[in-house]
Amino acid sequence: MVAIGSKALPLRKLKTSSLTEDSCMAGEDNPYGGRGKRGSMNRKSSKKRPGFDGDHSTGGVPAKNLKDSKISKDQKASLPQTSFVRKQVDPEAAKYYSEIENVIAGTEVDLEERSIICSNALEESRGKEVELATDYVISHTFQTLLEGCDVDHLCEFLQSCAKDFPCIAMDRSGSHVAETALKSLAMHLQDDKSYSLIEETLTIICQVIVDNPVEMMCNCHGSHVLRSLLCLCKGVPLDSPEFHATKSSSVLAERLNFRPSRLERNDSEYMEQGFPDLLKFLVSGMLNCSRIDVSTLQTDQYSSLVLQTALKLLVGHEEELLRIIPILLGCKMENVVEGNFIEITSVQNLRSLMKETAYSHLMEVILEVAPEALYNELFTKVFRNSLVRMSSHHCGNFVVQALVSHARSKGHMELIWEELGPKFKDLLGMGKPGVIASVIAASQRLHSHEQKCSQALAAAVCSANESSGCIVPRLLFLDSYFSCQDKSNWNWPNGVKIHVMGSLILELVFKFPSAFIQPYITSITSMEAGHVLEASKNSGGQRVIEAFLSSNASGKQKHKLIVKLRGHFGELALYPSGSFTVEKCFNASNVSQREAIVSELLPVQTELSKTKQGPPLLRKLDVDGFAQRPDQWKLRQTSKQSAYKEFYDTFGSKEIKSSKADSFLAETPRTSHPENLKEMRKEIDACLSSSAAPASSMPFLAHDNSTEMRMSGHKRQAERAAQHGEAFTKDAIDYDVLKSKDQRLKKKKKHHGMENAAATGKATDDVVYHQKQSHSVDKKEKKRRRKDDVSTSSLKKLRA
Repeated sequence: MVAIGSKALPLRKLKTSSLTEDSCMAGEDNPYGGRGKRGSMNRKSSKKRPGFDGDHSTGGVPAKNLKDSKISKDQKASLPQTSFVRKQVDPEAAKYYSEIENVIAGTEVDLEERSIICSNALEESRGKEVELATDYVISHTFQTLLEGCDVDHLCEFLQSCAKDFPCIAMDRSGSHVAETALKSLAMHLQDDKSYSLIEETLTIICQVIVDNPVEMMCNCHGSHVLRSLLCLCKGVPLDSPEFHATKSSSVLAERLNFRPSRLERNDSEYMEQGFPDLLKFLVSGMLNCSRIDVSTLQTDQYSSLVLQTALKLLVGHEEELLRIIPILLGCKMENVVEGNFIEITSVQNLRSLMKETAYSHLMEVILEVAPEALYNELFTKVFRNSLVRMSSHHCGNFVVQALVSHARSKGHMELIWEELGPKFKDLLGMGKPGVIASVIAASQRLHSHEQKCSQALAAAVCSANESSGCIVPRLLFLDSYFSCQDKSNWNWPNGVKIHVMGSLILELVFKFPSAFIQPYITSITSMEAGHVLEASKNSGGQRVIEAFLSSNASGKQKHKLIVKLRGHFGELALYPSGSFTVEKCFNASNVSQREAIVSELLPVQTELSKTKQGPPLLRKLDVDGFAQRPDQWKLRQTSKQSAYKEFYDTFGSKEIKSSKADSFLAETPRTSHPENLKEMRKEIDACLSSSAAPASSMPFLAHDNSTEMRMSGHKRQAERAAQHGEAFTKDAIDYDVLKSKDQRLKKKKKHHGMENAAATGKATDDVVYHQKQSHSVDKKEKKRRRKDDVSTSSLKKLRA
């Protein structure tokens, strides 16, 4: 044991300790203040952030709606209150931990000695954990001690203060100590020997929490610690934003098919060792003990976050979800029977709750993770015949988006279309384009009503007597168009930012088959050159142009748009995200257009190379190769396009083959194996890059007859197989080898007979010459014949 006392350590100036901090109270919403060097652990108060339509965000509550999710005075009075009075920290203890902080902060302490010091310092806190961990100054030291001690002392500390763990977790300073302890436990889980000790410690803490969970769930700081504890039990990273408070951008990407949903992703590689039984015990215990307070949990913003995390972590456990979701829906469990989870009497209450900010967030997650049987019942009993009314509400419209985005079948899509399909124009006028975007994304995912969605959207912004050229501009500036009084005379606005949701909707539209989106193709290709350039300089507009260039539109239609950017590719490449647009244009172009694009990049090559996006773009387009040897660069581009075309002819989908695209540019969403295509494209590019060397200046896949004649048949076939990613078995290659040898054998025998016939009529000098060479020729011929005999017999066996 290493004893450390006040005389053994240099004295550090003691900071003033605040002894009047707020006590643990349910519903406490004070944000964390500055934490000095540990400021990165601060949790800020919820701020208003733009959601899908600018007034809602998953995982946070807009400031203007905070009052909707607060607990009323009567509800607070009904909650059980923890009796906790903070004791003043003993001056000697404060001085001791101040000196400890000085020592362990020094660089001269090695790792082993540091661990001993931290463990001993934690032992000194026995019986005084609460007042020390909740002290503003000493809590910093405790975080360092918990990070540096061994697992035995860490678990001893947590078990010793387990009965007071909720009080520590609900304190402004103590919550950081609690989270640090949980993170340290997660680190020690990498050692299998510590598993049982950590499980025992967590079990004790969970048993204390479930005795009175409501107060901790509804507390600003306690809810965050509780979410970390749930993540630890599941075995996922404690700081994972996906399970704490998912960003609205991530949710939107999943709903619009730009990112695989949580249910489709395989996150097992990110999973750590967890405690699945303990997770179920904690979640069930929290809800079972708080059934009488379920109305409070439904409308409180902090408890909503805890419940969202619990539901996400239980994905895949249908039995558990079917047990806890009805509780969150306010159903009486004794009335829940199989196939009938929701009571008719609770439907109206649910529709009212979904207009509350906190519960609307919770319902979005419920719709995402609900088993199919429960989702079907929610759809038919709660949402059917009320989608339009709910879509008009500033909170309810996000619940509708979640419902549509997680539709399970074409039958669901049919019911959704019946209610929302005729209302596209009304929804856009109400400023709810997110609902329309969700419907379009669901139609793509389920391959249902795609053409109808495309037609309805076009009709919503363009009347029958107007030209289709106005469709794309009006969707790019949705707010500007729908706020205009005289819509027939609306023109492209100057200095107005492109609408985010409008650009996302266009991205979705250009994923449809080209036959369904001809009006949109006509519209974007008929835009003025100045408008195309302006859109290319905006992040939303860029993505729309890139989506069009990646669509199934024909090469001619894409070239119409690319030509309008001619003369501006150098300027565009200097924008942070403009390089992606330049690259898409390059891939969608023929050789002459590619040459023009690279020529425009040459004058800005030096400036472009100094930017973050410049070097990758210059490398992909091989600007240096064009500057040094333009003829060889052009030859490589020609060979590359022929390789891409041959690859798509062999492996492309029917839709790609039928389109008249000139190049391999289209990274279409319809492709069956996009990852394989991406890898194949890299391999083809790598082969072409290697062909730039003088020793191998032969064009890739060029049809050179002399080279082909020098290649044996099986070698050419194996090379083409490697170029196209085709998996040839060893038997197939051996069969080709034997077949080619058999053919050569027949030719040699025939040729040998003709030589013998001609030799009898030759002159004497020829006979003398052949006699001189006969010995070597005979040896070689015998050797060939032996090989050919073996090959022939092997070939016969293989054929048999």
